[in-house]
Amino acid sequence: MTAPVAPSASAVSDPLRLATIGAGRIGSHHAEIIARHIPGAALSAVVDPIAGAAERLAAELGVPHATTDPDEVLGRADIDGVLITAPARCHTDLVVAAAAAGKHIFVEKPMAVTPADADRAIGAADEAGVVLQVGFNRRFAPGFAAARAAIVEGRAGTPHLLRSLTRDPGPFTADPARIPRWTIFLETLIHDFDTVCWLNPGATPVSVHATADALIRPDAKATGHLDTAVVTIRFDNGAIATTEASFSASYGYDVRAEVFGSAGMVTAGDARSTDMTFYGADGIHVDTARRDTELLRAAYTAELTAFTAAIRHRTPAPVTGHDARRALAVALAAIRSVETARPVDLAEVTT
Repeated sequence: MTAPVAPSASAVSDPLRLATIGAGRIGSHHAEIIARHIPGAALSAVVDPIAGAAERLAAELGVPHATTDPDEVLGRADIDGVLITAPARCHTDLVVAAAAAGKHIFVEKPMAVTPADADRAIGAADEAGVVLQVGFNRRFAPGFAAARAAIVEGRAGTPHLLRSLTRDPGPFTADPARIPRWTIFLETLIHDFDTVCWLNPGATPVSVHATADALIRPDAKATGHLDTAVVTIRFDNGAIATTEASFSASYGYDVRAEVFGSAGMVTAGDARSTDMTFYGADGIHVDTARRDTELLRAAYTAELTAFTAAIRHRTPAPVTGHDARRALAVALAAIRSVETARPVDLAEVTT
């Protein structure tokens, strides 16, 4: 694939002027990072369809423009790129529209929820010659990046067993009726699917076996709610990966990975918010993170810094649309595996 580049050096302003589409929890967090913590970048506009949401975030961050209409921002010549943090089902259409407008794109996961939409997003960005980066933040967390480097250097040997997990902080208080079906695969475990692929360089996932249940809210199972899942993935190099997710970890937000290879093992991630341990009369205590934006703050900042660098230096995005399509394929195979209670070859969901 030809690396995406900016149409011309003159097409990029100094500082880079970015807009965020989506002013919810993660959109507000990303907006604050761009506005205050990325040298050479400025947040110039906020978009959100909910009346007043964009205005409130823009006022908080000192952003000059707020609107409910994405087209209004995409049509502006002084916007170099956009951050798409709207609901997942809107991502592909927004990517396509942004690419058609010549804007560089950072899109939160999942980039798409069908292979056809993934191809549509990738094709639009390639045709427009714009950067398309997907928000798989764990690649930018220092421990995960160090683990990947050790694997690439061969220090762990050939990967045999991989593990990645996501446990959201409890107690779980969300209304299951407001959570889209299959969220645990398409929006939670999608991170873990990308992680195990990334930590097994050069290998391709070939089959998936998933088990899922409503163990936290069993009363909601009849409506399709799933809050606990384990997915096993086989790769073409023989490696076996296990990924797991829960919507409620009583002790905090927990994200970890492990790769066991022929020459050693690497691990990454921790629920701790600092490396301080308190030893007292009541025992040993550590502080844990309660939000992803707390535990992975450095990773979020690093991925957005990488996005702006790709635009400015006309280099490929470090996380591509093809990476997102691969993780999506695993998620779709996991969904079919739950539906059919059997292992599923990825070819069943990608062709």
